[in-house]
Amino acid sequence: MIEVGNTLVSDDVIEEAFVCDLTKCKGACCVEGDLGAPLLEEELEEIDKVIEMVKPYLTKEAIAVLEKEGGYLLDEDGDLSTTTINGKECAFAFYDENKILKCSIEQAHKEGKTDFKKPISCHLYPIRISKLPDFEALNYDRWQICSPACDLGKELKVPVYKFLKDALIRKYGEDWYKELEEKVYDFKKYP
Repeated sequence: MIEVGNTLVSDDVIEEAFVCDLTKCKGACCVEGDLGAPLLEEELEEIDKVIEMVKPYLTKEAIAVLEKEGGYLLDEDGDLSTTTINGKECAFAFYDENKILKCSIEQAHKEGKTDFKKPISCHLYPIRISKLPDFEALNYDRWQICSPACDLGKELKVPVYKFLKDALIRKYGEDWYKELEEKVYDFKKYP
């Protein structure tokens, strides 16, 4: 475990390899599971703003769900997440011409329609953040559907934290990431 500012970064984030391989997994993380993407309270306003602009990418079923239920929900544990279609597929997901699930919010961002890239939990995946009294713990979330990403990461020799550099900088800033790199160097130098 490496301490960077008020975060604790698990060894797996540094040592395990990962590079998304959408050609193999087809974006399964957008449809598997029983909840949508975890959301921060400060993301709710952004989700409300993008609903209309992402509709052109979505199916009629997804649009109907978003119009009826809104873009997010609060579960019985008090956690926020994106709305899903029938408790499965994220309502913001759409299939591209190659039958790969993509994020309509991210697509709108790429096309310059919004400054909001996508929920930070999606951008940071496979890292999941747990709140502790004085720290945020960054842990590597292992999921069988991501085994192609693990294989590609090993082949390319890219650890999780390097694959997620942009997302980590988005969440914690450049200085935080530089400190992480320095501590990773020391961690590998003096195990």
